[in-house]
Amino acid sequence: MRSLFTEHPDSVGETYTEHMGVAFSFGTKMLGAGVACLLHGIFPFMFTTTGSRAVTELHDRMVAHRRRTPVTTPQPSEV
Repeated sequence: MRSLFTEHPDSVGETYTEHMGVAFSFGTKMLGAGVACLLHGIFPFMFTTTGSRAVTELHDRMVAHRRRTPVTTPQPSEV
């Protein structure tokens, strides 16, 4: 059961708590940018670069600056 919560965070070099914080910050940014894009659709003069800036920033954070070494979580037999 534990691996359900730690396998993916380990694969991207984060602990469960770190991964949750990063995911929440990404989700918050995407929600804000999504609202800005919806408003831009109605009012084309508003938020003209908000969506593209958010995508660029999130891509840089997710891909360009990702940690390359996974965090190793001790297995119960190692504790």
